[in-house]
Amino acid sequence: MEVRNCKNCGKLFNYIGGMPLCEACRKELEDKFQQVKDYIYEHKGADINKVAEENEVSVQQLRQWVREERLEFAESSQVGLACERCGAMLRSGRFCKSCKDKLADNFGSMYQSEPKLAVKRETKSNAKMRFLDGK
Repeated sequence: MEVRNCKNCGKLFNYIGGMPLCEACRKELEDKFQQVKDYIYEHKGADINKVAEENEVSVQQLRQWVREERLEFAESSQVGLACERCGAMLRSGRFCKSCKDKLADNFGSMYQSEPKLAVKRETKSNAKMRFLDGK
Protein backbone atom coordinates (compact mmCIF):
# COMPACT_ATOMS: atom_id res chain seq x y z
CA MET A 1 0.00 0.00 0.00
CA GLU A 2 1.04 3.55 -0.61
CA VAL A 3 0.90 6.24 2.09
CA ARG A 4 -0.12 9.74 1.00
CA ASN A 5 -1.22 13.03 2.45
CA CYS A 6 -4.93 13.82 2.14
CA LYS A 7 -5.51 16.47 -0.53
CA ASN A 8 -8.08 18.15 1.70
CA CYS A 9 -6.81 18.01 5.32
CA GLY A 10 -3.16 16.93 4.87
CA LYS A 11 -3.45 13.90 7.16
CA LEU A 12 -1.49 10.75 6.23
CA PHE A 13 -3.57 7.78 5.05
CA ASN A 14 -3.22 4.50 3.16
CA TYR A 15 -3.97 5.35 -0.47
CA ILE A 16 -5.87 2.61 -2.34
CA GLY A 17 -6.77 4.49 -5.51
CA GLY A 18 -9.19 7.14 -6.66
CA MET A 19 -9.14 10.63 -5.23
CA PRO A 20 -6.30 11.19 -2.76
CA LEU A 21 -8.59 11.78 0.23
CA CYS A 22 -8.54 10.21 3.68
CA GLU A 23 -11.60 8.24 4.76
CA ALA A 24 -13.00 11.12 6.87
CA CYS A 25 -12.72 13.66 4.01
CA ARG A 26 -14.11 11.13 1.52
CA LYS A 27 -17.16 10.61 3.76
CA GLU A 28 -17.56 14.38 4.19
CA LEU A 29 -17.47 14.85 0.41
CA GLU A 30 -20.02 12.08 -0.12
CA ASP A 31 -22.31 13.67 2.51
CA LYS A 32 -21.94 16.99 0.69
CA PHE A 33 -22.86 15.28 -2.58
CA GLN A 34 -26.05 13.89 -1.03
CA GLN A 35 -26.88 17.37 0.30
CA VAL A 36 -26.40 18.89 -3.16
CA LYS A 37 -28.48 16.15 -4.77
CA ASP A 38 -31.34 16.76 -2.33
CA TYR A 39 -31.09 20.52 -2.88
CA ILE A 40 -31.28 20.14 -6.65
CA TYR A 41 -34.30 17.86 -6.32
CA GLU A 42 -36.10 20.47 -4.16
CA HIS A 43 -34.98 23.49 -6.24
CA LYS A 44 -35.23 22.31 -9.83
CA GLY A 45 -34.63 25.73 -11.42
CA ALA A 46 -31.49 26.62 -9.45
CA ASP A 47 -28.41 27.49 -11.49
CA ILE A 48 -24.95 26.10 -10.79
CA ASN A 49 -23.77 29.21 -8.90
CA LYS A 50 -26.84 29.19 -6.65
CA VAL A 51 -26.38 25.47 -5.91
CA ALA A 52 -22.71 26.04 -5.07
CA GLU A 53 -23.43 29.02 -2.85
CA GLU A 54 -26.35 27.45 -0.95
CA ASN A 55 -24.48 24.19 -0.30
CA GLU A 56 -21.00 25.64 0.33
CA VAL A 57 -19.48 23.64 -2.52
CA SER A 58 -17.23 24.98 -5.25
CA VAL A 59 -18.52 25.24 -8.81
CA GLN A 60 -15.46 23.22 -9.79
CA GLN A 61 -16.62 20.35 -7.53
CA LEU A 62 -20.10 20.47 -9.06
CA ARG A 63 -18.58 20.30 -12.55
CA GLN A 64 -16.46 17.33 -11.44
CA TRP A 65 -19.60 15.47 -10.31
CA VAL A 66 -21.16 16.24 -13.71
CA ARG A 67 -18.04 14.90 -15.49
CA GLU A 68 -18.28 11.75 -13.35
CA GLU A 69 -21.93 11.44 -14.46
CA ARG A 70 -23.15 11.67 -10.88
CA LEU A 71 -25.10 14.85 -11.73
CA GLU A 72 -26.37 16.22 -15.02
CA PHE A 73 -27.58 19.53 -16.33
CA ALA A 74 -31.29 19.82 -17.13
CA GLU A 75 -32.31 19.67 -20.79
CA SER A 76 -33.54 23.26 -20.57
CA SER A 77 -30.25 24.47 -19.03
CA GLN A 78 -28.17 26.98 -20.97
CA VAL A 79 -25.07 25.63 -19.19
CA GLY A 80 -23.25 22.46 -20.17
CA LEU A 81 -19.83 20.92 -20.52
CA ALA A 82 -17.84 20.48 -23.71
CA CYS A 83 -17.02 17.00 -25.01
CA GLU A 84 -13.31 16.47 -24.41
CA ARG A 85 -12.87 15.10 -27.93
CA CYS A 86 -15.03 17.17 -30.28
CA GLY A 87 -16.30 20.08 -28.17
CA ALA A 88 -20.03 19.29 -28.47
CA MET A 89 -22.15 20.47 -25.52
CA LEU A 90 -22.99 17.77 -22.96
CA ARG A 91 -25.41 17.51 -20.07
CA SER A 92 -23.19 15.00 -18.26
CA GLY A 93 -19.97 13.01 -18.70
CA ARG A 94 -16.73 13.57 -20.56
CA PHE A 95 -17.60 12.49 -24.12
CA CYS A 96 -20.66 12.78 -26.36
CA LYS A 97 -22.35 9.59 -27.60
CA SER A 98 -20.72 9.82 -31.02
CA CYS A 99 -17.22 10.13 -29.55
CA LYS A 100 -17.91 7.33 -27.03
CA ASP A 101 -18.90 5.05 -29.91
CA LYS A 102 -15.78 5.98 -31.91
CA LEU A 103 -13.52 5.39 -28.90
CA ALA A 104 -15.16 2.03 -28.21
CA ASP A 105 -14.69 1.01 -31.87
CA ASN A 106 -11.03 2.06 -31.75
CA PHE A 107 -10.38 0.04 -28.61
CA GLY A 108 -12.25 -2.95 -30.00
CA SER A 109 -10.35 -2.92 -33.29
CA MET A 110 -7.05 -2.53 -31.44
CA TYR A 111 -7.59 -5.79 -29.60
CA GLN A 112 -8.82 -7.61 -32.71
CA SER A 113 -5.76 -6.61 -34.77
CA GLU A 114 -3.25 -7.83 -32.16
CA PRO A 115 -1.86 -11.22 -33.13
CA LYS A 116 -2.44 -13.85 -30.48
CA LEU A 117 0.81 -15.04 -29.00
CA ALA A 118 1.18 -18.77 -28.65
CA VAL A 119 2.44 -19.68 -25.23
CA LYS A 120 4.31 -22.93 -25.02
CA ARG A 121 4.05 -24.49 -21.60
CA GLU A 122 6.17 -27.28 -20.37
CA THR A 123 4.36 -30.44 -19.40
CA LYS A 124 5.07 -32.22 -16.16
CA SER A 125 7.05 -34.94 -17.93
CA ASN A 126 9.76 -32.52 -19.14
CA ALA A 127 9.50 -29.83 -16.46
CA LYS A 128 12.68 -29.39 -14.48
CA MET A 129 13.68 -27.50 -11.39
CA ARG A 130 16.09 -24.66 -12.15
CA PHE A 131 18.94 -23.65 -9.80
CA LEU A 132 21.00 -20.49 -9.77
CA ASP A 133 24.77 -20.78 -9.94
CA GLY A 134 26.35 -19.87 -6.63
CA LYS A 135 29.38 -18.29 -8.35
